[in-house]
Amino acid sequence: MLETRDILETINMIDNENLDVRTITMGISLLDCLDENIDKACDKVYDKICRYAQNLVKTGEDISHEYGIPIINKRISVTPIGMVAAPCQSHDVVKFARTLDKAAKTLGVNFIGGYSALVQKGFSSGDYALIESIPQALSETEFVCSSVNIGSTKAGINMDAVKMMGKAVLDSAKLTADRDCIGAAKLVVFCNAPEDNPFMAGAFHGVGEADCVINVGVSGPGVVRAALTKCDGYDITGIADTVKKTAFKITRMGQLVAKEASKRLSVPFGIVDLSLAPTPAVGDSVAYILEEMGLECCGCHGTTAALALLNDAVKKGGVMASSHVGGLSGAFIPVTEDAGMIAAAKSGALDITKLEAMTAVCSVGLDMIVVPGDTTADVISAIIADEAAIGMVNSKTTAVRLIPAIGKKAGDELNFGGLLGLGPVMPLRKGSPEKFISRGGRIPAPLQSLKN
Repeated sequence: MLETRDILETINMIDNENLDVRTITMGISLLDCLDENIDKACDKVYDKICRYAQNLVKTGEDISHEYGIPIINKRISVTPIGMVAAPCQSHDVVKFARTLDKAAKTLGVNFIGGYSALVQKGFSSGDYALIESIPQALSETEFVCSSVNIGSTKAGINMDAVKMMGKAVLDSAKLTADRDCIGAAKLVVFCNAPEDNPFMAGAFHGVGEADCVINVGVSGPGVVRAALTKCDGYDITGIADTVKKTAFKITRMGQLVAKEASKRLSVPFGIVDLSLAPTPAVGDSVAYILEEMGLECCGCHGTTAALALLNDAVKKGGVMASSHVGGLSGAFIPVTEDAGMIAAAKSGALDITKLEAMTAVCSVGLDMIVVPGDTTADVISAIIADEAAIGMVNSKTTAVRLIPAIGKKAGDELNFGGLLGLGPVMPLRKGSPEKFISRGGRIPAPLQSLKN
């Protein structure tokens, strides 16, 4: 039974501490849309998405209105298009991107994810064409997001795919240079990508998922920070316990929304992703949580330890509040989307080397980081490989979402506006990895992958 105190506490979290449901994401399988004729396949894809998701936006708005819970985004994820495109005799894979974009516009969703390929161990017939088409697809569409999984703990790292993705990231930025390089901001490169992630730009509907599911992503960095302001005199154990209790309350709200959306849409409930996803809004920051723990600024020594504590406590607290937890579930550290990270990067306290260290204990990786526009594709590939290695060896999800700021240099600024925020162009380390990247092949899976 809910007590009056609990209700009032939740209202305060929503009104004053930026608590929200960041997204309701409907995952839709397109495996029954395969066809040798690409035009027929696209027609099937459009019809199925529009049929299944026709009430998604309205349902989200109704739940938000009735319960007073902000639901920021309504999104769709689909089967990786690399698989859907495999039987097609045409290599004009961009037709699928245009189809997804058309469906998103028809339905009124914020984003649609799944222009994706899973190539951790090699390429299937549709994967090459899809990866090569990513820059064009992201430049020609408004709502489509793309992701490619290039490595896993079981398979190792596909270095041929890593090389291709360095070029894809750079070309995506170049083709959208007149729009603040937004193409690169809609492209994620994964190692150990989860198949039920509701967050963009990395969402896709995995082949092991049901035909259609509802996944919900919650967010509440401001709530956690507010709870820690009342912890003067607590030791680290007390801090961890406070975060766990707060994560439980945040996730409980997500579970409510997920079950209600599932019932109203007559679609199975998938998972709640209990991630702390920040925004540029003042107070809604993971960096500020770390500083509330006692750091002078995010990026100083101790930051990685504080983030590890936060990530672990969020998972432990949230998992008790939902019947099914999945996705990424933990703390995100996107630079341009977090007011505290932006401030730390601008001051020089946070650089890409420290961010890479932090990714060993967070839930995503090098996320929304702006780099100089003259950065080469080989350097981008090397950053992807470094991050994938962290994920592969530690059996965790890592990802890279870099934005080469075409025409800008270190110290300049790139401003996307909205949830994507703004950020300083961060300098990179010197030295060329060109020969290493050009070797290709596959980094073998680590010994700990042999668990059978």
